[in-house]
Amino acid sequence: MKKTKEISHEPDLKIPNTILGSQIPRDLFYIPDPNFNYDNDLGDPGEPPYTRGIHRSMFRGRNFTTRQLAGLGLPEDTNERMKFMLDHGATGLSILFDLPTIQMYDSDDSFSEGQIGMSGVCVDSVDDMFRLFKDIPLDKTSISIVTHYPTNTLVLLPMFLVMAEEQGIPFDKLRGSSQNDMTMEELVRSGIDFIPPQDCFRIQNDNIEYLSDHAPNWNTVTLNGYNLRDFGATSITESAVAISNGIATLEEMSERGYDPNEIAKRISFFWCISNDFFEEIARLRAVRRLWFKIMKNRFNITDPKALLMRCHSQTSGISLTQVEPYNNIIRSSFQALAAVLGGTSSLHVDSYDEAYAIPTEESALLSLRTQQIIQKETAITDVVDPLGGSYYVENLTNEIEQKILDEIDIIESDGGYVKSIESGKIYNKIVSYFTEQQKDIDSGKIEIVGKNVYQSDTSLPPIDVFQHSEEVEKEQKQRLANLRLTRNNDDVQISLQALEYNCKRNKNLFPYSMECARARCTEGEIFRTILSAFGPWKPPSFI
Repeated sequence: MKKTKEISHEPDLKIPNTILGSQIPRDLFYIPDPNFNYDNDLGDPGEPPYTRGIHRSMFRGRNFTTRQLAGLGLPEDTNERMKFMLDHGATGLSILFDLPTIQMYDSDDSFSEGQIGMSGVCVDSVDDMFRLFKDIPLDKTSISIVTHYPTNTLVLLPMFLVMAEEQGIPFDKLRGSSQNDMTMEELVRSGIDFIPPQDCFRIQNDNIEYLSDHAPNWNTVTLNGYNLRDFGATSITESAVAISNGIATLEEMSERGYDPNEIAKRISFFWCISNDFFEEIARLRAVRRLWFKIMKNRFNITDPKALLMRCHSQTSGISLTQVEPYNNIIRSSFQALAAVLGGTSSLHVDSYDEAYAIPTEESALLSLRTQQIIQKETAITDVVDPLGGSYYVENLTNEIEQKILDEIDIIESDGGYVKSIESGKIYNKIVSYFTEQQKDIDSGKIEIVGKNVYQSDTSLPPIDVFQHSEEVEKEQKQRLANLRLTRNNDDVQISLQALEYNCKRNKNLFPYSMECARARCTEGEIFRTILSAFGPWKPPSFI
């Protein structure tokens, strides 16, 4: 939609200053654009260019998936939390791992000291996967394994699959996703051991290749904009980097002989929803339309399912405050509303106490109830894309789409996605943005209620924060000791040697990691083998 007039003087122009906002100037009001074409710019829901949603009836025909994160303490503790969420109406599960598991260290590694089970569930081997998913119907529940990194996907997902295999569950019955995103491993990760980007990208595509061949209903890669955004990026950069990864992935898989029509069907996205309400709605609409155009025009996709941008959204963790934490309920509720109005496929709502620790059972239930109230009590889902045709929303959708495309062009001109990671250009862009944003928060330019504006001297009663048991670390270390005593260590060494050998050859690594999982190799043993084979890489940010 066309703006009311040329932006030339301050009274008619305002730039929103919000956490993780794109600072796109907004005019005072908007009028119809005479060049607007309904079919090309909007279209009906479920029809190209999918601006209005990927299904014709959207949430009237099917609810968005209420997929809350679960992960705390020992695997048995998370198992109880998952069953609690399912019993209270959750329709999907997302498994969050603790820091040592995410960083691929065993629980008895010195790096893991004091961190086991703190920020998620600890998993060291296939045996922990059995404890984690006890009595969970794997063939009937959509499960997101939040592995973040390609290398961690190569380690943890085989453990999950071997668990299913030993239960007699065919892989084609499994539904879910793993993140498997190189951006997370090479750019956002806070670990100390990195492998070179080209090798990491190879692993990302090895994972996709194996899952495409053996687990056809599994989403092979979740292009993770969320953590990049909370790391310090606008919705524009978040979208551009994720799409650039998707482009590079489809090109690589095409070179491996795979049909982009098949690969694109199992690609999904993970978006962060922050505070600029209308921008978040418009961004989901814009990125859905842009992905369709890229699939159709660049990759000549013909399968309708492969043209769709399927996405999970999560409310912004970095926007939560420890000051007046109940305000976080309101923040997350508005963010969730924006995600639904923007047409997300599934949703996680952050809990108000996540500024302190992992959620308590009470706060996790409240976040689930937030989604259910939106679904059942507001009538928002009764009409598809209710903001479609808004002069403001359509203008913002067009502007955001163009800005995302401009950033993709910059990444392409820099040599593409992998090269931009290697050079540190994306990292530098994010650090610069995040630094400026923090200055704006400190100065009060970005206003945060209760923190730097409308501050209160009233002492609020303390909230109930999740209490971590020190027995978790002791128990998990004992389990590892028992595992190493009872497994066949000859099989362990044989499988690890085969994995290391094939890291240096042009062979898909996933089958060899499966053998490691079957032999009961631990996560740390598998990761150290991969690191030894590829050698360490020092990110530009560390130089």
